[in-house]
Amino acid sequence: QVQLIESGGGLVQAGGSLRLSCAASGHTFSGHAMGWFRQAPGKEREFVAAITWIGGNTHLPDSMKARFTISRDSTKNTGYLQINFLEPEDTAVYYCAAKDRPSYSYAEFSDINSYDDWGQGTQVTVSS
Repeated sequence: QVQLIESGGGLVQAGGSLRLSCAASGHTFSGHAMGWFRQAPGKEREFVAAITWIGGNTHLPDSMKARFTISRDSTKNTGYLQINFLEPEDTAVYYCAAKDRPSYSYAEFSDINSYDDWGQGTQVTVSS
């Protein structure tokens, strides 16, 4: 089981940017992919992005492709989520997660139940 630790959240004005980090500690990240989800108050947790760890293939909802970028640095055992032009609607707790089983479709990468390990989350608050 890998321990995931998110960081980089905070309070930012609308229009600003943030880069969230997810560090895999304990041992080398060996999962198939890392994903990012977010959960706003009173809403369900939603898929934001995923990246395969070896190939670096990315998967994002169409609605997020313009402002969200997912990446990873395997040498640092860390994944990243870059969010640009932040909007108040982006306010949420952002979670990273690790998926062990290989996935091949967007449906598989976006399935919250297919992820095995989760971080504690980092709060992102966007003021208008």
